Amino acid sequence: MFKVERLRFGTAGIPISTPRRSTVDGIKWVRGLGLDAMELEFVRGVNMKPELAKKIKYVAKKHDVLLTAHAPYYINLNAAEKAKVEASKKRIIQSAERLYEAGGWSVVFHAGYYLKQPPESVYQKILEALKDIQKELMDRGVEVWIRPELTGKPTQFGDLEEIVKLSEEIEMVLPTIDFAHAHARNKGKCNSTEEWRGMLSLMEERLGREALDNMHIHMSGIEYTAKGERRHLPLKESDMRWEELLEVLKEFRVKGVVISESPNIEDDAILMKKTYEEL
Repeated sequence: MFKVERLRFGTAGIPISTPRRSTVDGIKWVRGLGLDAMELEFVRGVNMKPELAKKIKYVAKKHDVLLTAHAPYYINLNAAEKAKVEASKKRIIQSAERLYEAGGWSVVFHAGYYLKQPPESVYQKILEALKDIQKELMDRGVEVWIRPELTGKPTQFGDLEEIVKLSEEIEMVLPTIDFAHAHARNKGKCNSTEEWRGMLSLMEERLGREALDNMHIHMSGIEYTAKGERRHLPLKESDMRWEELLEVLKEFRVKGVVISESPNIEDDAILMKKTYEEL
């Protein structure tokens, strides 16, 4: 995997203001907005042809836009039915392969649900599935980070400890840290300088400096209930202390990418980038 030389900011998908709704035009528009990253949204399925991926790679490199991808939502590596687990593995592999062909860097996914099972047994099942995925990708020569996401509901697999532990055990795996999800999952906690320092320190202690030099971050405002995440909000309409979070990211010299998942994706990406650069 190639190194990311700084902290970049971008959008979850094609910016809303892009006049022509294509990935190629989205990448050019991202650069025009002064941003330098974009997440390919494979959330409904991986329907990008290899030929288009090659063109996207050329355009992204020309405009210095780092590409990540979000794998389909229909993934549950802890499904009861073996066929669903295999289909989930295939979706992650397809997403990683297409992203790699597009010159991208990191693919994120929601790993699964507990389905009222003991977290330890769910962890083992997901660990084995990710080992299979890594082997398949290595056999195909695909080199991108595979990123289980910190999820927004307690019913979903993916608290910080779980995704850090997976990263310790599997070479191609590092976490995607969604700070809004952490805030919602923990019923309003994970919204202070001390807590964010604790999260980043834990990653550095357990995974080494490499983890902080290659962070894949999701950010937005968020509305939540006792059951966790409800919906994403613009940063300024939420209780997220995002400016202080950016200060902590700078304090820890984090490199990688911050992807805005707010409803106003490019507005909040620009807001975060400008705020970060002024720190």
